[in-house]
Amino acid sequence: MKRYLEILRLVWPLALGMVNNAIMQFVDGVFLARESLESLEASLPASMLAILVMGFFQSVVAYSGTFVAQYHGADDSRGIRMSYRAGLVITLAAGILAIAIIPLGLMVAPFMSENPAVVARASSYYAIVSVGAIALCGQMAASSYFTGRGKTRLVFWVNVLGNAVNIALDPILIFGLCGCPRLGMAGAAYATVAAMFVQWGVLAWCVERDLRGLHGGGAADVPRLWPLVGKVLRYGIPSGAYSALNILSFTIFVFVTGRIGDQEFAVSNACFKVNYFLFAPMEGFSICAATLVGQAQGRGDSAAAHRDAMRTLFLGLSLVAVLSALAVAFCRPILSLFASPGVRLSTFYALGFWLFLLMAAWQVFDATDVIVSGALKGAGDTHFVMWWMTLCAFGLWLPLVWVVAKWHNTMTALWGTMVVYVVVICAGTLVRWYNGGWKRIKLV
Repeated sequence: MKRYLEILRLVWPLALGMVNNAIMQFVDGVFLARESLESLEASLPASMLAILVMGFFQSVVAYSGTFVAQYHGADDSRGIRMSYRAGLVITLAAGILAIAIIPLGLMVAPFMSENPAVVARASSYYAIVSVGAIALCGQMAASSYFTGRGKTRLVFWVNVLGNAVNIALDPILIFGLCGCPRLGMAGAAYATVAAMFVQWGVLAWCVERDLRGLHGGGAADVPRLWPLVGKVLRYGIPSGAYSALNILSFTIFVFVTGRIGDQEFAVSNACFKVNYFLFAPMEGFSICAATLVGQAQGRGDSAAAHRDAMRTLFLGLSLVAVLSALAVAFCRPILSLFASPGVRLSTFYALGFWLFLLMAAWQVFDATDVIVSGALKGAGDTHFVMWWMTLCAFGLWLPLVWVVAKWHNTMTALWGTMVVYVVVICAGTLVRWYNGGWKRIKLV
């Protein structure tokens, strides 16, 4: 019981931080729904396109935190410091590349929807947020440093600050309050970028203060920096590819659902925003599992890594089961927040109810896969995580989506394919974990 309480102290800031992000996305969706139906329709595909690009770079940078965790477990101060510096080097490169590939994203935007107004809104959001990718990656390098060392509360409070800035700026920039021009969906993008820079600035300052307490430093660190950058890239690129390909498969799915009809698409987007609210805490549990496994592996204690991962999984599943039940019980008042003017409420609520049921059906399996995958990444088994997800998403799920879209193109049928996908990927991830090959991987 004592160890469960210690894990809870580590995980609650991470889980609540992810919930905080979900609340921000939720509020964004409510504001955009009030702005126009087109903005609500564009909100999910636009954010998915931005995350598709930035998620890769963000995950690569975040993997520097796994090295921080392992060096923390090994009590190597210089390794901790160099892991953070390696993350900053990758951040700079990522920021430049994210801007360079904006034209490629704009070429994809027309496939998001058949409605030109939706495409225009999504394109502007993607371009603006991509410019702020360097801040997102810098924030991730700093937050991964503290998470790897087990200092998660600071990360949470800075996250709260950044999201408060975002939510405060949203109505001002979206609706043109306080003398500002009415920017619509572009205003939501500008608010997001401003919040990312605020978080990066505060966390970077805190990291530099914390680094003063570590031994060593100076010119002696330089020879170790570039080899460590290479190691972070070696294990971090598969982790980034996992995130990007996962998001890509989901983005393709969103594009397919966008072809059914405007109202059905709006309902689906609203339900996915709620799904993110349920799923977000599990991302925090995944980071917690990666941190605990990384620290234990750094100490050379694989048995402790296994025990802590399973304890984290138990806590995560307990939470997601309760949240899913509550979401289904209160589905109608939740959906009412996304009901834009002019929608047919009876159809909106009826379809939303069935999508909520399907969403609840996959939550436990999805949470299991995400948390155990986090534990595998914390041990360095990033190549399996990437290839298994790729096989399941592009070899099973998307072909199944194509078949359903061709022969029974309804929103409930398309959402049903996700249940099949999540169950299969969860089973394979569990087999890999219990096989124990990750115990033989040595990062540091």
